[in-house]
Amino acid sequence: MPKPSKRITGIVPSGKDGWEVHFAAWTRRAAGEDIIVLSVGDHDFDTPSETIEACVNAVRGSNHHYTPLPGLPRLRKAMAAASTACTGIPTEPDEIIATAGGQGALYAAVQGVLDAGDHAIVVAPYYATYPNTFSAAGAGFTVVETPAEDGFQPHADMIRAALRPNTRAILINTPNNPTGAVYSRERLEELAEICKERDLWLLSDEVYWTLGGGEHISPRSLPGMAERTLVINSMSKSHGMTGWRMGWLTGPKAMIALITDLNLVTTYGLPAFISIACAEALENHYGVKEIAERYAARRTVFLNAIHGANELTVHGSEGGMYVMLDISAVEPDDEKFAWALLDKEKVGVMPGSSFGEAAAGHIRISLCQPEPVLQEAALRVRRFASNYRREAA
Repeated sequence: MPKPSKRITGIVPSGKDGWEVHFAAWTRRAAGEDIIVLSVGDHDFDTPSETIEACVNAVRGSNHHYTPLPGLPRLRKAMAAASTACTGIPTEPDEIIATAGGQGALYAAVQGVLDAGDHAIVVAPYYATYPNTFSAAGAGFTVVETPAEDGFQPHADMIRAALRPNTRAILINTPNNPTGAVYSRERLEELAEICKERDLWLLSDEVYWTLGGGEHISPRSLPGMAERTLVINSMSKSHGMTGWRMGWLTGPKAMIALITDLNLVTTYGLPAFISIACAEALENHYGVKEIAERYAARRTVFLNAIHGANELTVHGSEGGMYVMLDISAVEPDDEKFAWALLDKEKVGVMPGSSFGEAAAGHIRISLCQPEPVLQEAALRVRRFASNYRREAA
């Protein structure tokens, strides 16, 4: 066949291929083994029934046609209300564009602020798609690690040291995947100062905002930041809708208008029946409180069950759907630890290094299992860590 583009061939998995551990765990469980799979961030429960019914009614109501490029007016209004709550400042519908999931919002944001040859900073640990979203735009990037011993909080001095003359944007994620870290107001204010000083865009992934361990602080709410912040959001985590592929981007009106033009040559709008169901879910907050409470309870249960294991240290883990365990005192190679844990105790986890070197020496525990399963998993992890050290000795 003719030669493909460098843009496409350059999109490759980032970090160590921790997904191999996940796929092995999944395959072995499907074959009948007693495997506890804690390696994926997808809910173990269904989308709220009210949302499903709203979609069924929309399909039966002949909502099968094209929709406006930035999203149905009702949907944008509902998303604007959600963004007002998320970011802490009033948001209008023309500051919103509906996208195909949070990844669609991230892709649109990156395409909107970076030209080929521009430079960005990615604060790590990071979600696995971040680096190659920049690569797909032809942009370079520098990964700036956050210290585990500081709860994976970003350090302004480290970010300043990574700045280049052609730096155009900084990407952050709070509450964070994979660490569960919730960035403090002080650290966000320091990042905001850098963006204002250097006239940078701040891309803020806030898809876990309803699952934080306290008050959510969006950098968009900080002085002088609304005009330079693009907030990535999604229905996946907050409303239990991972497979529905609905997200949105919040930003300055002029930028949203330009990104709407990008939709002309990408998704060309979104399905009407899904849009209507999502609007109703946002308007009525279907599942939001229950999902947030469920994950908060699961986090508490797992952390209590793991507490006292001297070989293991919890870092970050205030919010989101994950707990990050430092296992370096047991085994510095997190991938080796993950494979051995799967083989010995039949627990599948993600090696931390899959998300950047900042998380090396850690494992990510997904809370997407019922509380009794998480308690059993904690018991197995503790037993494995204790036995591993004795066997090594």
